[in-house]
Amino acid sequence: MEPTLFDQPTENKPSIPTVSEFTGQVKVLLEDHFSDVMVEGEVSQPKISRNGHMYLTLKDEQAQLPCVIWRSTINRLDLKLEQGQQVIVGGNLQVYPPHGRYQLIVNSVQQAGQGALQQAFERLKKKLEQEGLFDQAHKQRLPEFPKSVGIVTSATGAAFQDMRSTFEARWPLLTVKLHHASVQGTSAASEIAAAIRWFDQQQNVDVLIIGRGGGSLEDLWPFNEEVVARAVHECSIPIVSAVGHETDFSISDFVADFRAATPTQAAVAIVPDINEMKMFVEDQQRRVEEAVKNSIRRKKELVEYYGKTYALQKVKEKVARLGSKRVDLDHRMKSRMAELMNRKKNQVLDLQHRLDQQNPKAPLEKGFTRILQNDNWIRAASEFDAESPFEIEWKDGKVSSR
Repeated sequence: MEPTLFDQPTENKPSIPTVSEFTGQVKVLLEDHFSDVMVEGEVSQPKISRNGHMYLTLKDEQAQLPCVIWRSTINRLDLKLEQGQQVIVGGNLQVYPPHGRYQLIVNSVQQAGQGALQQAFERLKKKLEQEGLFDQAHKQRLPEFPKSVGIVTSATGAAFQDMRSTFEARWPLLTVKLHHASVQGTSAASEIAAAIRWFDQQQNVDVLIIGRGGGSLEDLWPFNEEVVARAVHECSIPIVSAVGHETDFSISDFVADFRAATPTQAAVAIVPDINEMKMFVEDQQRRVEEAVKNSIRRKKELVEYYGKTYALQKVKEKVARLGSKRVDLDHRMKSRMAELMNRKKNQVLDLQHRLDQQNPKAPLEKGFTRILQNDNWIRAASEFDAESPFEIEWKDGKVSSR
């Protein structure tokens, strides 16, 4: 009779681990191979225990991962995790033998996707704010009547066209200088910073605009880069940040001397409206005329008042005796008042005439034309490049050469 399995000699049986031994082997294997790992997922059922530790499940559509965040880590990271939050956690895998399960001991947490950008934004904002880059003491006042403005943006973007047309309509005396820079992508931040430094070195404009049209947080991100913030802070020219998002702020908005919600608003903030200025001059003219009339009226009333006094009655008697001298005195007074009024009116008219002469489009209203090349007014034959395209501008439109 052959021996059964249970009758085999003890020395031939393989060594079989206990549950504890097997779990210990799994623990060593997993913990050695899964230390300092990063995992992305959705926060599910976060709970704080009585001792201050947080237990949660990190999950996606097909799997779940138990996680533990110790109280010291929560305090260090100032964590406030919520149900459904998409995060990236870092930590070490741990096997818990009593329950025969593994869990991730979390030591770092950051937002995933757009949340990661927002987190980076908050970190840089806090850093620069602590360094004093946002302090009001560093803000420069914008010039009231700038002669030239520099713009750092994309040459092909709608933002530049909007600003240029706004400048032409509001203050045609202004000279606009564009320095092209990419406004999104990996190289955009360095190009924007380099353009700012170029204007600062040239010192050829009175005020500077940096910005672009609207877009997603990723599109606008170059204006949240530290290299741009420091270039803005170090620039000696007043800077307007005009990143096209009305409700949110960029880092450049905090550092700049003035923040405009859109590029068009930046143009409006920088220059006055020439039509409003003309109305102002006309209003001042009316005020001067009214002031002169009131002055004459008050002087006449004063003369009439003193004319009734005893002392002046005696004077009037003398004047009456002198006869023609009284008439001459009255004539001289009226002439003096008329001369004063004419002088004031001429001063106002001269001011308005000088303002009209500064309008570069005034000759167009008289039927003249002007030649433009590369958006520059060609004022002499020596400036004209016969090999380049050009435009002929009338008061009611333009024609381009082919």
